[in-house]
Amino acid sequence: MNRSLEGQTYQVELKSKSVFILIVKRLMDILISIVGLVLVSPIMLLLAILIKLEDRGPAFFIQMRTGRDDKVFSIYKFRSMRVNQKRAIKKQEPTWENGVPEDFMFKKTDEIDPNVTKIGAYIRKTSLDELPQLFNVLIGNMSIVGPRPEIPSITCYYNREQKQRLMVKPGITGWAQVNGRSDITNGEKMNFDYYYIKNQSIRLDLAIIWKTIKVVLTSKGAV
Repeated sequence: MNRSLEGQTYQVELKSKSVFILIVKRLMDILISIVGLVLVSPIMLLLAILIKLEDRGPAFFIQMRTGRDDKVFSIYKFRSMRVNQKRAIKKQEPTWENGVPEDFMFKKTDEIDPNVTKIGAYIRKTSLDELPQLFNVLIGNMSIVGPRPEIPSITCYYNREQKQRLMVKPGITGWAQVNGRSDITNGEKMNFDYYYIKNQSIRLDLAIIWKTIKVVLTSKGAV
């Protein structure tokens, strides 16, 4: 009888801790996204103008990504590709049967792609194209820190283990991004994301945010 009660108490304590972290994390997300949008609004306005001056069309690019609990949402980015242009190289759809391969590399379109604008290549290299995702954080379908959201055509191949990435909200930055960004394999990225999910804490989030600032300043890899 005592054993049963001890087990129930342990579960309640874990649940309470998780709820506390989620509440504090959401408050941090709201505060940081609001402050961030205010501070970078002049930069965002300038980038929007430069994008439209180089290539007529919308300044923003909307793409579907997979979020928490396998729910699809719209992610916002600055447009880096030319309007109404076909890709120079057509990507072949993957046909994985046992999950996304560990040696698979997630790379952004190469900046030498003729369909990438000059300003587009710059904002990709510096990750400034991700700034509009502060709106995603404010809305609530993303967090400042968490596993990077992947496109549905990739997550649909996730195996049972890989679907653990979808247990938490995706983030603008994460543990994998400060440990190699897109210069790492899928297996390495997954392991970093599993570590974050199992060790979630406000302290870890703050450490990742600080490391992200340093990583972005070096322009190493691409978030």
